[in-house]
Amino acid sequence: MKISVCGKGGSGKSTVVTLLANEALSRGLKVLVVDSDESNSGLFRMLGFSQAPIPLMELVGGKKSLKKKLNQPNILSETQISLEHIPARHILKKDGLMLVSIGKILQALEGCACPMGVLSREFLKKLHLREDEITIVDMEAGVEHFGRGIDTSIDGVLLVVEPSLESITLAEKIRGLATGMEKRVWAVLNKISSEGLATKLKGELKRRQIEVIGVIPNDQAVFEACLEGRALSHTEATSQTRDILDFLLRAAI
Repeated sequence: MKISVCGKGGSGKSTVVTLLANEALSRGLKVLVVDSDESNSGLFRMLGFSQAPIPLMELVGGKKSLKKKLNQPNILSETQISLEHIPARHILKKDGLMLVSIGKILQALEGCACPMGVLSREFLKKLHLREDEITIVDMEAGVEHFGRGIDTSIDGVLLVVEPSLESITLAEKIRGLATGMEKRVWAVLNKISSEGLATKLKGELKRRQIEVIGVIPNDQAVFEACLEGRALSHTEATSQTRDILDFLLRAAI
């Protein structure tokens, strides 16, 4: 199963990706996390790695070379990609957890991230998973990845919604785009401080035809881990992730 995690910037997408990855690992699944966000550079720390992987963009010669290949029918030479065939220097591995990064914007005036979007789309399209493997994609904030077609090969879209009108309205926009691509869409509420707030948010999303499959509390331990650059360990938020993963795995059947 391939799941994309998306939503408003700062809503907690990388946190949800990490929590889901850790929960899937605890069940004996092999987990590939795809960092498709060209801006955020801290996902590897949240997952417990000491450094980021060499971006897949370098596999095709870097951004300049990638730009020249955009009009070619294939950027990656392989017709199908399995986890064991990803070159070792471009994938981090630890106890069944794997991380790849598409690429990052590192310098001023280096141009847009469109080439990375094309590479993300092709990589996910060619990625072949076995029954005991799951891919979780940390998407860039907003909706541009839908315009680039990165979600074409995704099995389901998971929206991360925080308590703000901006997050709710963006979720509605994403739902429309995803359903237009015939993708299943669900939401997870994040940074929730009370049952009353969760109920109110669920009501707002229900009016927008968005199904909420989980609620993650406003967890101080998560904030502190992110501030200090530590891996996310067992917290109150972790326990709430079990039901979310249960739902996603049932949906994959």
